[in-house]
This record gives sequence, C-alpha cells and structure tokens, in this order.
Amino acid sequence: MTDVKTRIADTVKANDVVLYMKGTKDMPQCGFSSRVAGVLNFMGVDYADVNVLADEEIRQGIKDYSDWPTIPQLYVKGEFVGGCDIITEMTLSGELDQLLEQNGVAFDKDAADKIREANA
Repeated sequence: MTDVKTRIADTVKANDVVLYMKGTKDMPQCGFSSRVAGVLNFMGVDYADVNVLADEEIRQGIKDYSDWPTIPQLYVKGEFVGGCDIITEMTLSGELDQLLEQNGVAFDKDAADKIREANA
C-alpha cells in the first residue's frame, strides 16, 4: 500500500486544481469548505474534491504534506495555494483569477467579477 504522502502527491499532480475539504463539492460538511467550494463552483472551475472526513490518513496527512494546520486546502498545478481565508482574500483581490489564468485553468471571469461586486 502506498503511503499517504505519495497518495496526496499523486492526486495533487494528476489534477490541475484539487480541494482537500470536509465533505464533497456537492455536499460540503463545514462552513470553510463550503465557502471555498462555493467560490470554485460559482466560478465554474473544474476541480477534484477530496473528502478528508472519509479517510483519517488523508485528513492528517494533508496537514503534514502542506505544513498547514487547517482544512480546506486548495492546490493549483501541484502548488499549495491556501485555506479559506487566503482563497477568500485572493478571490476578492483578483489574485485567484491571475493564478488560474497563469496556470491555464478555465473559469468564468464574469462570475469572479460578480463575487467581487457582491463583496465590494
């Protein structure tokens, strides 16, 4: 059986965008996971969701992997981007748009602008 770090690395490398979260993109099971999934869903980002509640090894392993204590965790092109607060700030500042564009990840720019207008 592969160790948890290898499993996480494989998942992060195999998908352009990965969200390690509590619950799933369709049914988040915590407010922070729900907020990040909501942003990605609204912006039409195609991403893999990994439910840490379904796998205790992954739940602890992802914190060790990123050296980040909280979930959710967003990865883009294999790089750890951040948790809920960071993703929220990046969405509102437009940095998330830039990161997705730089990495060739498709998203709905109008939807991203709507999020910023709603939070202005």
